[in-house]
Amino acid sequence: MNPLPPLSGANAPAAEDIRAVALASLEDMKAENTVEIDLAGKTSLADTMIVTSGRSDRHVGAIAERVIKDLKDKGFGNARVEGLPACDWVLIDAGDVLIHVFRPEVRGFYNLEKMWGADRPQDRAS
Repeated sequence: MNPLPPLSGANAPAAEDIRAVALASLEDMKAENTVEIDLAGKTSLADTMIVTSGRSDRHVGAIAERVIKDLKDKGFGNARVEGLPACDWVLIDAGDVLIHVFRPEVRGFYNLEKMWGADRPQDRAS
């Protein structure tokens, strides 16, 4: 009989590690215009949001699949994924890190960076 994992989350991977794996995957796959938004204190959804773009729907799909594979291979489990069939906008929920991979036109339409405050001068200064 397998023991249950500790409730304290003592063996849970750190958000920093998830973030580093995701950013390395994005860089390897030539994702464009990657922006990292600190969500700590803004929402309980996650600690970090990463927004990036692919050049086409195929590129978006390839980027997303690579991030998902790398997270799984590094021991972070199966991330929850939405939007993979269409590949206009793929959301990867890796727990403390949310990764949005967009086609450029779709990214401009939704403008998540503005919504979550990445464009505000006070956020850039801190």
